[in-house]
Amino acid sequence: MLSLICFAPLLAFVVLTFARERMPENLAAVIGVGSVGLSALLTTIVGYNFLVHPVPGGVYVESLWTWMQVGSFAPTFALKLDALSLTMLGVVTGVGFFIHLFASWYMRGDDGYARFFSYMNLFVASMLFLVLADDLLFLYFGWEGVGVCSYLLIGFWYKDPANGAAARKAFIVTRVGDTLMLIGLFVLYREFDTLQIDAILHAAPKAWAAGDPMATLACLLLLGGAVGKSAQLPLQTWLPDAMAGPTPVSALIHAATMVTAGVYLIARMQPLFDLSPFALACVGAVGAITLLLAGFTALMQTDIKRILAYSTMSQIGYMFLAEGVGAYEGAMFHLMTHAFFKALLFLSAGSVILALHHEQDIFKMGGLRSRMPFVFACMLVGTLALTAFPFTAGYFSKDEILHQAYLRGHHGLWLAGLIGAFLTSLYSFRLIFVVFFGPQRWHSTSGDQSPAPPARALSHQIPLAALLALSLFGGFIHLPLDGASSATVADPAGGTWVEHLPVAVSLVGIALAWLLFLRAPQLPAALTTAPATRWIGTLWRNAWGFDALYSVLFVRPFVWLAQANRNDIIDQIVGVIPASLRGLGAVATMTQNGNLRWYAAVAGAGLCLLLGLATFT
Repeated sequence: MLSLICFAPLLAFVVLTFARERMPENLAAVIGVGSVGLSALLTTIVGYNFLVHPVPGGVYVESLWTWMQVGSFAPTFALKLDALSLTMLGVVTGVGFFIHLFASWYMRGDDGYARFFSYMNLFVASMLFLVLADDLLFLYFGWEGVGVCSYLLIGFWYKDPANGAAARKAFIVTRVGDTLMLIGLFVLYREFDTLQIDAILHAAPKAWAAGDPMATLACLLLLGGAVGKSAQLPLQTWLPDAMAGPTPVSALIHAATMVTAGVYLIARMQPLFDLSPFALACVGAVGAITLLLAGFTALMQTDIKRILAYSTMSQIGYMFLAEGVGAYEGAMFHLMTHAFFKALLFLSAGSVILALHHEQDIFKMGGLRSRMPFVFACMLVGTLALTAFPFTAGYFSKDEILHQAYLRGHHGLWLAGLIGAFLTSLYSFRLIFVVFFGPQRWHSTSGDQSPAPPARALSHQIPLAALLALSLFGGFIHLPLDGASSATVADPAGGTWVEHLPVAVSLVGIALAWLLFLRAPQLPAALTTAPATRWIGTLWRNAWGFDALYSVLFVRPFVWLAQANRNDIIDQIVGVIPASLRGLGAVATMTQNGNLRWYAAVAGAGLCLLLGLATFT
């Protein structure tokens, strides 16, 4: 059944790809959604058997075939099931199924309906290969497959040039991280003569002492791959532009698949990272800085999906922070709960966007809670979970991360996480108050048309209801993970105030959002236009200028070189050789003109030349 979990969506991709032009929407939906639903069902059965009837060592490996054989290098397609991969398996197939089901409603009427589900199924299959891989080369195979699918899905509506540009940006930026990761695989193979994950993790502590430069190099290269896929500093710029794709794509990328790959990679290679305190410190620092930068940026965004995109970037930052302090279980727990409430938020946002005739500017919405009560309830619950409101799913996971950071002595990272919690509450409830409360502003965008409430379709309501329940109660799910993060760390101060401070900070953020964006909306407007503070708003609105900086450092020089080398100088230099030979050939062919007198004259001239040479030599 483990192999069927992977191959069900892969087979559906093949069927949809070759028959999509002739396939009706209903059949495409059955194949596309049903294949992922089958994977989710099989995951439930496999997970139950794995937990109730544990295998020796807690690891089950199913070898499919040998990929290649080059001397002693024989990587295999093998599926590895343990507690970590089972957790990811549940997230990818479970949340992925609800997103697919919602997409079957959301994408109705689109010309590329079957094509959309073929890409989505390939996306899920690639992610399943990634999380189940027993070999780093097989993992990299799934890693690259996810990257290709992100390009296809972000640029799904390819007739708009902006969508194509966003897809290329995501593909190119993540390739930078992928290249670093590939070099890291070269380093690991050079050191251990294998890319089998367990073999590397068992051999590394014997070959390297803590702090060994080679261990640090390998971990930093793997971290480069992780920050690319998970949109962390400095390769975070692709994620907001990925909102160009359909909303179900945004939900799949941000909740269940692509951005979680980097977190999973670091957790999977945990024993390796534990050998490099410097690399772990870099992981924590990257997460802390990214969550703060993304939080400030989200405050100034007006596009509902971009706000959620920066929210994802910030929450992934929390997971990196947790891994940086050694709380791997906390990171994976937050990965799971984040998948629940972030999928709920994106799908709810998609419902709002469709109801408002594809309007995404939050300041052209307003007063929607009475028009869309169910969607409002979903959005509110998802936002409460995002802000770690007590007893929601996010409360149990995010507060655990902050608590572990404090108990383990990383007070700087703990403070960054605390500030991030305040910012999360502020920008999240800014979205809630502006979109669902206040005056109705949608008349200005659609003439006299009122918002069209979502059609009462089970494919719309079931995914939202299920994700709403998981966002409320998902924090009570016990992950079968065991590791260093589960160890109890003594707190000399008692820890009571530390446990409750994040909740207090979040409540302060909610209260401030209520004051600024509902009771006195003129205050933030005045701050963004005042000469003394306008530049701050501009900086945050433009995501701290990273796109502009990268444009100056990389994009413009590359474009200039491409224009300067438009005719390919190297080709022109090399082209001198065939041009010379062609010229000589042209001269030589001039002697073959079919004129008998010319041939006789040439023969006579040649004879005279030979006689002259014979005479003088």
